[in-house]
Amino acid sequence: MGRHGCHPISPHVPPFPPFWGQIWQFGEWLDVVVDDLLPTRDGRLLFVHSAEGSEFWSALLEKAYAKVNGCYEALAGGSTAEGFEDFTGGVTESFDLRRPPRGLFGIVLEALERGSLLGCSIDITSARDMEAVTFRQLVKGHAYSVTGARQVPFRGQTLPLVRVRNPWGEVEWTGPWSDSSAEWAAVEPALRQQLLVKMEDGEFWMAFPDFLREFTRLEICNLTPDALQSRRFRAWNTQLLEGSWRRGSTAGGCRNFPATFWINPQFKIRLEEVDDGDGDGDGERGCSFLLALMQKHRRRERRYGKDMETIGFAVYEVPPELVGQSGLHLKREFFLANASRARSEQFINLREVSARLRLPPGEYLVVPSTFEPDREADFVLRVFSEKRAGTEEMDDGIQATLPDEKVLSEGEIDENFKQLFKQLAGPWLQFTMFA
Repeated sequence: MGRHGCHPISPHVPPFPPFWGQIWQFGEWLDVVVDDLLPTRDGRLLFVHSAEGSEFWSALLEKAYAKVNGCYEALAGGSTAEGFEDFTGGVTESFDLRRPPRGLFGIVLEALERGSLLGCSIDITSARDMEAVTFRQLVKGHAYSVTGARQVPFRGQTLPLVRVRNPWGEVEWTGPWSDSSAEWAAVEPALRQQLLVKMEDGEFWMAFPDFLREFTRLEICNLTPDALQSRRFRAWNTQLLEGSWRRGSTAGGCRNFPATFWINPQFKIRLEEVDDGDGDGDGERGCSFLLALMQKHRRRERRYGKDMETIGFAVYEVPPELVGQSGLHLKREFFLANASRARSEQFINLREVSARLRLPPGEYLVVPSTFEPDREADFVLRVFSEKRAGTEEMDDGIQATLPDEKVLSEGEIDENFKQLFKQLAGPWLQFTMFA
């Protein structure tokens, strides 16, 4: 076994001043300060490192991220979306490639043009699948990034290609359009030279149909919540709501538990203006908004045996007789008699679930929940709306009618009460109370 320790970036110079940066966490940017003592083994960086021996920014950023989450161990596993959002403050949408939306290649092109971050992965079905390598040299459960997309003339047709990168820097796709495949011979030489770089750098091209067949999930982090199908930028309104699920009071579980579902936190959204027409192509007029539900501090709490809860949300239309009222918390009978107007695609044990929705103007109720009742967690709900919208937490008003407090003189205090107080309080407190 080699020697473990923490060593400064260079042993030949005094330690650098602290490094300062910002990391986004649950709606706010946190200032994070770290020193240059980095974990090493036999004099080499133990975790993230660069191929260049004099480059340390990635290890310093990793240390700052570990500090925010409690320790290095807390960074193990997780999803691409978490890193995307924590380093950009953006909002991530996830696409199931087994059921891809229409025009997904155009969405990828638009995302890359706007500077969005794209990640993809192959789902695993058991722990044995983790980092297993497929026949075509793709790694299951591994986070890949999508770095490019191009329409390429090929044998009289136009073929969509995507460029994918394995952060390991090795183990590349060996199927069609890989670095050494015969397909490149049919591409015009100048374009081939522009696109193809034959080296074991972890980056490779795939035909888009192969990409859809081999990978199972695509995540796109947008620095603004603009719809990727839209051809223009909008000025979005952003609102952040905070809440918690607590056993016995606000942790009611999902709609499968009708007896307790209604006790979950409830938030009202007021959609006031329809979208501007911009050629999104579905012909439906309504109010566009994006909901993103994120559970808080689950990585930091791993040391206490906690992990991600399975979370999701449902959206209900506020009944006409209650429109405009504040401070209400709808009861069990409402949810038994009314179906949701929209909901998250699924309940899933990720830090965040999101959905892009469009509904007619009006008032709607968002009910975030864990899948099972009595599961405790804190959360934030982000609401992005294209047009003006309002939000508020729905809850019963808390009030009590208390009698006026009467101040008694010492002579009016019951003598039995004085004796009991002296027995329990001790001599010092007796002196201060009855001096």
